[in-house]
Amino acid sequence: MSNRTLSIDDRLYSYILDIAVDESELLGRLRAETAQLDDAVMQISPEQGQFMSLLVHLTGARKALEIGTFTGYSSICIAAALPEDGQLTCCDISTQWTGIAEKYWKKAGLQDRITLKIQPAEDTLQALLREGAEKSFDFIFIDADKQNYIRYYELSLQLLRKGGLMAVDNTLWSGDVADPDNNDPDTLAIRSFNDMLRQDKRVTKSLITIGDGLTLIVKDID
Repeated sequence: MSNRTLSIDDRLYSYILDIAVDESELLGRLRAETAQLDDAVMQISPEQGQFMSLLVHLTGARKALEIGTFTGYSSICIAAALPEDGQLTCCDISTQWTGIAEKYWKKAGLQDRITLKIQPAEDTLQALLREGAEKSFDFIFIDADKQNYIRYYELSLQLLRKGGLMAVDNTLWSGDVADPDNNDPDTLAIRSFNDMLRQDKRVTKSLITIGDGLTLIVKDID
């Protein structure tokens, strides 16, 4: 027994993937194709994808939002867990990356559940608010440019219903957030986000040590 989170070495991680992760053949192919890209590190891990699918199931989400889509691994995990009439809105700025995503959405038969918005995410979030989508989303996943995390969070909180769940990725940032001498702009941005969230009384939150750190946030206010 231990009073702190277990460290995971390569052997234990392989065991977790083998015994606890049921990755589909389609997601495996997408992961392999994404691995050929220079920015492959941006893709979430298989165990995180499965965990997010579980979260969508547990919350009974019907309307979801993803900020930062990349090649579509996380969006497939989210959309596949929605009911048949569920809807996922995806925000990204890259047609190159999302072109891969759209190909796999179609292969998964999920294209009718997903709406892709190619423009800066803040523009999409502001547009949704203008269109009357305030307090209408059940699940929101943030995994985009780190220096805008606080802005995305504040806008997303307006879009999230009371009791809705938000998941924010990369909140451990390879452990760099704990290094006071690391002043990389993205590290500083995530550290600032974590510090802000710690003091936010509008929500209930917990940082989960899965992937690169996933912070779960439940909205408590109307």
